[in-house]
Amino acid sequence: MSQVNPKVQIIGIVGIPIIQPDDDLGKIICGAAEKQGSPILDYDILVVAQKIVSKAEGRVYRLKDITPSPFARNVARTTCKEPELVELILRESKSIVRLIGGHLITETKQGWVCANSGVDKSNISGGDSVSLLPIDSDESASRIRKKIKDLSGSEIAVIISDTSGRPWRIGHIDLAIGSSGMEATLDLRGKKDLFNYVLKVKKTAIIDELASAAELVIGNAAEKISVAIIRGYKYPLSETAKATDLIMPKENNLFP
Repeated sequence: MSQVNPKVQIIGIVGIPIIQPDDDLGKIICGAAEKQGSPILDYDILVVAQKIVSKAEGRVYRLKDITPSPFARNVARTTCKEPELVELILRESKSIVRLIGGHLITETKQGWVCANSGVDKSNISGGDSVSLLPIDSDESASRIRKKIKDLSGSEIAVIISDTSGRPWRIGHIDLAIGSSGMEATLDLRGKKDLFNYVLKVKKTAIIDELASAAELVIGNAAEKISVAIIRGYKYPLSETAKATDLIMPKENNLFP
């Protein structure tokens, strides 16, 4: 498909209720989009906030139900975090990348390097419970996409987004942690620029860019809008590409 996109829309979907375990997100998203008069169309991209995916998949835990290990208690003392919270962070991680002051940066079992393994208290229950990342966010995106395609009859892509900090830059942005239906990157290497210079390194992480764009609509403290439609972006289709394709191989990591 052509990559010329003179007009791109971002449409927040309102009316999505507080999500409970085992809720059918695809059905809920389709119904809410129809009700507000913006039914899902061919080649729409649905960006879904990680938090509601985790809630639907039962990835919410009460801290009082968690028994911390001795190691978790030691890390908790170092970071001034609750031992129960640290225990969940460690359970979700493959390794600790940085442990500096109150900062606990880990590599998750999915391969993401992020703060606290993505374990988060916000928009759950006021602080006594936390959400964990989906076990397999790419598979979660695939399930949601299949249900929405079945209900709407439209060819779509789905991105699951989560908030992340960035090295060397202040502030947070949303990035893709799950994806289905489109390429994760747009490889422009070998293409020519306006002056016929052949590009050598340009490879755009398009699902990250789309997740960040959607956050302008779905991102706010109350998360009252948790899904957005991106319409008008002519994306490269794929049945095999995943968000985990964006994980930098360790041998190419310049900043270990």
